[in-house]
Amino acid sequence: MRSKFLFLKRIWIFSFLYRVYFASSYFNKKYWQIFKWGFTSNEATNFTYNLTDENLLYLAHTVALVLNKKPEEIKMYIDELNNDLELKNHIVTVTANSSLKKYADKQVHFAKRLGWYAFARAMKPELIVETGVDKGLGSVVLCSALLRNKAEGFEGKYIGTDINPKAGYLLQSKYATVGKIMYGDSIESLKTIGDKIDLFINDSDHSAEYEYQEYKTIKEKITGKTILLGDNSHVTDKLALFALEEKRKFVFFKESPKDHWYPGAGIGISFS
Repeated sequence: MRSKFLFLKRIWIFSFLYRVYFASSYFNKKYWQIFKWGFTSNEATNFTYNLTDENLLYLAHTVALVLNKKPEEIKMYIDELNNDLELKNHIVTVTANSSLKKYADKQVHFAKRLGWYAFARAMKPELIVETGVDKGLGSVVLCSALLRNKAEGFEGKYIGTDINPKAGYLLQSKYATVGKIMYGDSIESLKTIGDKIDLFINDSDHSAEYEYQEYKTIKEKITGKTILLGDNSHVTDKLALFALEEKRKFVFFKESPKDHWYPGAGIGISFS
């Protein structure tokens, strides 16, 4: 039987069909996930999903390596956010009362924001800045971390920026006590920030040049302890180039979504 199979593989048409079948097997599951997602999800952009268990472990190790922490501590923070029912209920409730509820799903997934949260919890930053907040999912995730830090005796604040005056509607209730959103052009908003930035997340206009200009704008507001996170680093190399110019280090964490058709984005990380 094996010899017959090997013989057929020598015939070009059979070899071609076998190779095409084998290659397509990597994607066939995605077609089912797309079909299921079309019926079960309302999202049209900024897709949310869970990450695989293996991917979460890699995320914990990546953050731990950057911050010189133990992976067990970072994993504890990741689990802390995943199990934060109060935050999840807040997101579901506020979304249900929003005019944009038809574009959101009822289940809450954090994906790469688990990494943002872990950085915020482990660093105990005094100032977090995120550009491009959209509905404010990252905002409340980061403010939740700041509130937990505050309960442990570490004060900190969050500033988000967005050009859309309706953005950030999730930043309400207790989460708004440690954070605010500045509306208008993100680069112009960044220029007005006088304090040093401990944790910076770029997630605004996803053009490569605009992203690079954000990093240039905050150049004098960062220190050797500042962590820069690029939400668009799976598409552009601007954070990596900025890190090279400023003699900083750079690593990239790639998402592996669980049971979702989207191939995943990731986190570009620049650190000293």
